[in-house]
Amino acid sequence: MSTKPLRVLLGDDHRIVRAGIRQVLADAPEVQVVAEASSGPEVLEQVERLCAALDVVLLDIALPGRDGLDVLQAIKRDWPRLAVLMLSTYPESQYAARAIKLGASGYLNKSADPDDMVAAVRKVAEGGIYLSPAAAQAVAESVAAVASGAKVGAETLSHREHQVFRLLVTGMSVTQIGAQLGLAPNTVSTYRARVLEKTGTRNDVELALYAQRLTPSPSAR
Repeated sequence: MSTKPLRVLLGDDHRIVRAGIRQVLADAPEVQVVAEASSGPEVLEQVERLCAALDVVLLDIALPGRDGLDVLQAIKRDWPRLAVLMLSTYPESQYAARAIKLGASGYLNKSADPDDMVAAVRKVAEGGIYLSPAAAQAVAESVAAVASGAKVGAETLSHREHQVFRLLVTGMSVTQIGAQLGLAPNTVSTYRARVLEKTGTRNDVELALYAQRLTPSPSAR
């Protein structure tokens, strides 16, 4: 008796990345990529079209149109039973805990071993939570920070503040961020001020240095 394949939607804006992931998953006969999307809105369109025929959404964080964490929130609101595995180049220390809090079933770095990627898809499709050792550590540290009553740092940022934080440290201007997020520049400036206050930084240069400190060095991984 044949086993029903695990049906995956792959959301990533880089065609070559999607091709690589598709090839990795093709080596697992029980996993089938049934659709791809290259932007946040397209991911949601595909989920709406295929929701009953999907088991897992593999979702990048840095998506055009609507970022992956926004898309994750929308999926968990409208299709709460659908497993979402976040797949990103961003370090676990920055995003794993936030993604899990928003309802993701797991967080995997794109540099992960192919066997780990297949194992992650299997686990979240079965209703489990998949975390690499680095992601598990990030989640544990986040829980510990909340338990200790810590009131400063990136973990205290709201979802929108965190979006602005992520774009500021890439060098984008307030106007550019507003265009990408659909916000007025004055609103972005307000979020920027909150980000600076919560991270204890005074300007965008200090904020960029702060973000660098959140990223572990290769030797520390």
